Amino acid sequence: MEAGIKSLDGIEEISIDFVSKRLSLKIAHGSDVNIIMEKVTAIINRIESHVILVKEKAHKHEVGDEDDHHHHHDHSINKADMLRFILGVGLFLGATIFRFSSTVEFLLYFAAYLLVGSEVLLKSIRNIARGQVFDENFLMSIATVGAFAIGEYPEGVAVMLFYQIGEFFQDAAVNNSRKSIKALMDIRPDYANLKLGEEIKKVSPEEIKVGDIILIKPGEKVPLDGKVIQGSSMVDTTALTGESIPRDINAGDDILSGFINKNGLLTVEVRKEFGESTVSKILDLVQNASSKKAPTESFITKFARYYTPVVVMIALGLAIIPPLVINGATFSDWVYRALIFLVVSCPCALVVSIPLGFFGGIGGASKNGILIKGSNYLEALNDVDTVIFDKTGTLTKGVFEVTEVKTSNGFTKDELLENAAYAESYSTHPIAMSIVKAFGKEIDKGDIQDYDEISGFGIKTKIKAREVLAGNSRLMQKEGISYTDSSALGSIVHIAIDKSYAGYIVISDELKQDSAKAIKGLHGLGIKKIAMLTGDMKSVGEKIAQELGLDEVHAELLPDQKVQKLEELEQLKGAKGKLVFVGDGINDAPVLARADIGIAMGGLGSDAAIEAADIVIMTDEPYKIISAIKIARRTRSIVWQNIIFAMLVKGIVLLLGAGGLATMWEAVFADVGVAVVAILNATRIINIKES
Repeated sequence: MEAGIKSLDGIEEISIDFVSKRLSLKIAHGSDVNIIMEKVTAIINRIESHVILVKEKAHKHEVGDEDDHHHHHDHSINKADMLRFILGVGLFLGATIFRFSSTVEFLLYFAAYLLVGSEVLLKSIRNIARGQVFDENFLMSIATVGAFAIGEYPEGVAVMLFYQIGEFFQDAAVNNSRKSIKALMDIRPDYANLKLGEEIKKVSPEEIKVGDIILIKPGEKVPLDGKVIQGSSMVDTTALTGESIPRDINAGDDILSGFINKNGLLTVEVRKEFGESTVSKILDLVQNASSKKAPTESFITKFARYYTPVVVMIALGLAIIPPLVINGATFSDWVYRALIFLVVSCPCALVVSIPLGFFGGIGGASKNGILIKGSNYLEALNDVDTVIFDKTGTLTKGVFEVTEVKTSNGFTKDELLENAAYAESYSTHPIAMSIVKAFGKEIDKGDIQDYDEISGFGIKTKIKAREVLAGNSRLMQKEGISYTDSSALGSIVHIAIDKSYAGYIVISDELKQDSAKAIKGLHGLGIKKIAMLTGDMKSVGEKIAQELGLDEVHAELLPDQKVQKLEELEQLKGAKGKLVFVGDGINDAPVLARADIGIAMGGLGSDAAIEAADIVIMTDEPYKIISAIKIARRTRSIVWQNIIFAMLVKGIVLLLGAGGLATMWEAVFADVGVAVVAILNATRIINIKES
């Protein structure tokens, strides 16, 4: 399907994920979506006629029409199928246990074979008619028909019987993983209580607009992001953060969609529409994560495409050549060996278990509050050798407080703080907000004119007809103002009024509780270099680097200088090593996008940072990076366990079969048994616990 759809004009990207039953298309801008979808449906019907295509409403992130579709593949066993299977097993056991004439025995085995294997035979015939020859149905059909042709009736039925049992266990394991993911994704709200005057109306979350007032009752899911304007409660944040401890929410606090209200009645003003809300973005991230395949996953898909035809050719050669060149060799003996070769060679164990392993790794990480946007990023975490942190909001809490106000040139503290608060009143930066909070009085923004925020320097504005400068030392230098340097630990905001230096304000930030533990943990994982890039003062950066045990720090950087510094550090990483940047602010978006792997702090982080990142940490805890790397390493370990186990068992049985030392029974285990074991092993990943 993927190959056929990819060849269509107007298709920019195509990904089919068998685990989540999703077909994701990116259709080029200007293309006729209806015509393309007709062609897509025709391809799907030709290959898998029972698959139903259901269009989903997709959130559009970029230019072009992006459509998501579900294709449903029902593996449930109905009563008729079960009855037919049981009857087939009964006939097989009867023919095996009791003695009958050769004709009756053949008829019993043949009837059992048709009852058990008719579905596989029909699929094989249909696929050959569509040009899809080399698949597992073809391998099983040719092997079992061949067994009947050489008189090995019991083994022909047994292969089909155990293949069907294996398929049942395989489907059960995959569906169990689907249920785990579905439970994980059970955060989508069903409705919202919209307040219209005194009336409360239950509506779809998609109908709510920014500024609407909604009520959230005890036990209900929070449907949209907003600010609590009335009420207090405990909320369960497990679905978003992986944290089991409830969180206090009071009037004035922000609340995220996906939380569950535990006890109080909350009145919330909506800040984001449903398509932009946290729950919507998380659903989108997790559901589409498997469309970005890991190199191992992509390799196995290509490997299986060429592997099966090669195996069929080898089996054909094994059946024909030895009897022609070896004295005493019989066709029936070598055909039997070739049939064993065909049964063993089915690549189900790899083709199913490896994508399932990566999908499970992403699901397991999500349970721990770590959202990974693709299995390619999950696999890349195994090769990380350089980690670079932003400071504010990443290693520190980003909760700033004014700790010192130092005046100069006859200005008073109140005068200095008032002008600084007015100058910073339009900014949403934590430092600006802390100054406004310290001023503590109402700000009349009508007194502010000619407001100009100079990126990387500060603010230049007019307040009550006086020119006010508020920013770092570079702003003072740029404007030619003589200023007092400070050695205080914290962020320094210098203030100048009408070109006269008025003094400075010191704002301090606290380290997060787990920052030191995170740095120590990264060193313990063998990360070669851990650095920090910050726009803050050099003295502050160096003090924090020393306290945390960072390898190096680069301070007083503008956003574009952060990108330049990251590129310099990238040149120093290992040949196969990956560089991670961890940030949270809007100014970190370019660096997050430029790094091999961008990790954003999602709880307090900006939307721009979360969009640009490859991994989002919902709890704002730096130590989750260690958890993410450990989950990635465990996922890779289990995936490679499956690859090595499958190839080893199949290789041994292939050699034994070619040498006449293995029977069809061993071949069935090497195919079905190995597939079931590999799939059950892969499903362990989704239940991974944070370490």
